[in-house]
Amino acid sequence: MASKSRKKAARRRKPQPPRQAAQPPKPPAKRDEPPPAPWGSFPLTQLTVLAGVVLLIIGFVTGGITPMVMGLLLGSAGGLELSIREHFSGYRSHTTLLASVVLMVATGVTYFLFGWVLWVCLVIGLTLFGVSFGLFRRAFQTASGGLSFRVR
Repeated sequence: MASKSRKKAARRRKPQPPRQAAQPPKPPAKRDEPPPAPWGSFPLTQLTVLAGVVLLIIGFVTGGITPMVMGLLLGSAGGLELSIREHFSGYRSHTTLLASVVLMVATGVTYFLFGWVLWVCLVIGLTLFGVSFGLFRRAFQTASGGLSFRVR
């Protein structure tokens, strides 16, 4: 009798598919082209850099400081956007550039907004540079499949 009840129980159970061994995640394929922009094929980054160059030229010709500063800011914003996109997609590492932006922003904010002594602001900025360098490098390693940097 025991064997009949086991057979009935075995028939009631649904067959389960065979278990597959867990496979390690594959690193992303190496890309030969930069990652696409979130706004599609519209050349927003290139136009931003072009506007920055035009404003720089206007500032040099007229001697005005405002167009020069705006040109530097626009050109830097265009380059920074491309660097961020390439870095976090794992295409190319821009760890030092991104950590330097953190250094400049931290030093500028502590010096101009809080009015602290410059050497204190630089110590704070350099500390944040070191921390952000490690975090940006780890983010690139995650995005690129374990690489610390990528050469063309």
